[in-house]
Amino acid sequence: MRRVAKLSAAVVATAALAVTATACGSTSSDNDKSSSSSGGKGGIKIGLAYDVGGRGDRSFNDSAARGADKAKAEFDGSIKELTAKTSDTPADREQRLTDLAQAGYNPVIAIGYTYAPAVQKVAKQFPKVQFGLVDSVVDGGNVNSITFTEEQGSYLAGVAAALKTKKDHVGFIGGVDNPLIKKFEAGYVQGVHDTNPKVKVDVQYLSHGQDTSGFASPDKGQQAAQGMLDNSADVIYTAAGSSGNGSIEAVNGVKGAWAIGVDSDQYLSPGLAKYKSSILTSMVKNVDVGVYDYIKSVKNGKPLTGNNVYSLAKGGVSLATSGGFIGDIQSKLDAAKQKIVDGKVKVKTAP
Repeated sequence: MRRVAKLSAAVVATAALAVTATACGSTSSDNDKSSSSSGGKGGIKIGLAYDVGGRGDRSFNDSAARGADKAKAEFDGSIKELTAKTSDTPADREQRLTDLAQAGYNPVIAIGYTYAPAVQKVAKQFPKVQFGLVDSVVDGGNVNSITFTEEQGSYLAGVAAALKTKKDHVGFIGGVDNPLIKKFEAGYVQGVHDTNPKVKVDVQYLSHGQDTSGFASPDKGQQAAQGMLDNSADVIYTAAGSSGNGSIEAVNGVKGAWAIGVDSDQYLSPGLAKYKSSILTSMVKNVDVGVYDYIKSVKNGKPLTGNNVYSLAKGGVSLATSGGFIGDIQSKLDAAKQKIVDGKVKVKTAP
């Protein structure tokens, strides 16, 4: 019987992890990237298979990297990183995980739902290796699925957007129109309309189906946001990996407009510093906490398995307060959060 472990106390450290600065490197997804760093003799060997964009995307992958970096430092470990390409086939993802497992990395953590079939297959081939999977669920005695209630955090982002818009017109940009990103859309739209039914919400996706380029195309994000701004939207929430960087840049060019970041607290990202005056808040998805918790469990000899859900109530998702731009509406955001936690508001997971 698989064990569904409780979240560790590390969730309490979310705030500290969220403000950890991350080096922002290239976000190119055209080449498989790898890097490694040595820890002390006998330290845990952490294998990371990033989604497209990799370390340096200032969003989803960077959050995972923070968790691994914290574990590496605390447990005297080492990290090996490989990054997905937009042209990946299922065989490419399987090979990436296989390479890490064969090289002795344990745990091997796959960052992103696209790795689910690969984890399902490769974990069976390496029963003595522990595998983590972010954003999807795979059954297996040596697999820990790390999932989040993105719709709940996005609901709060929608409440903030509805309270801050001056034009009763906001936007949502998704990277790829898959069930995961539609959770972001569903929560956001519901939060907007529960707050003010009169607010119009524009929705646009950057890529479709198996095309994951929408997560690594800042130019597409910028174009989509510019189109919404030209159409009079003045608050735009983007859930699209590094493509969101382009959206934030576009919003920064329009006086009075606001961007809502995603996954990491993007106000604190060094690479976005010149745009931070336009970042209203970010829907922080604490992938760093999930990754750290998992590595710690493996290090302690009691690996987490099953589906570990990081919810709003448990601090798995939240709205960032950096910049102080939502201070004037914080009481209303707190009230909305409490309704979700108490079960008075059920947030949709699909539009």
